[in-house]
Amino acid sequence: MNSTTTAKLLTQAEQLCQQRSVRLTPQRLEVLRLMTEQPGAISAYDLLDLLRKTEPQAKPPTVYRALDFLLEQGFIHRVESANSYVVCHHFEEPSHTSALFICDRCGLVTEKTTDGIEERLSKLAKDSGFALRHSVVEAHGLCAECSVIESCDSHDCCEHDHSIAVKKR
Repeated sequence: MNSTTTAKLLTQAEQLCQQRSVRLTPQRLEVLRLMTEQPGAISAYDLLDLLRKTEPQAKPPTVYRALDFLLEQGFIHRVESANSYVVCHHFEEPSHTSALFICDRCGLVTEKTTDGIEERLSKLAKDSGFALRHSVVEAHGLCAECSVIESCDSHDCCEHDHSIAVKKR
């Protein structure tokens, strides 16, 4: 994410927290800032390592409390299948269904809206007697760039990085 987009997301998060009368502490804001700099999802312990560069005393509970808050506010999503977290790009809708497309090669996570899917999930839940409160759809595969690299047959004379392996699921 570029610095303009990061600044915009952080400002939006601060404004929403003021409107909701919740406290976006400096540590919570820093965790969110660090997450905006990631190209894909990041684990809590990788976030802790990054946070320790500016806050050497940071401990796992610090990061987990910040992540819990950011999840509650709808600023991030938990990528269940990878036990990691990614920034949400729909802050204004804290309880929306997201479709997360996760690249098994490079780890890129792309969030898309779920027009139609949310209604279908709600109907399936209702038909099952289930009270749906929150849902995230995760799909694994290859992003466009990794698809090109994986389909390349010219390993000896191309400029692709073929050293990254596709994670098997």
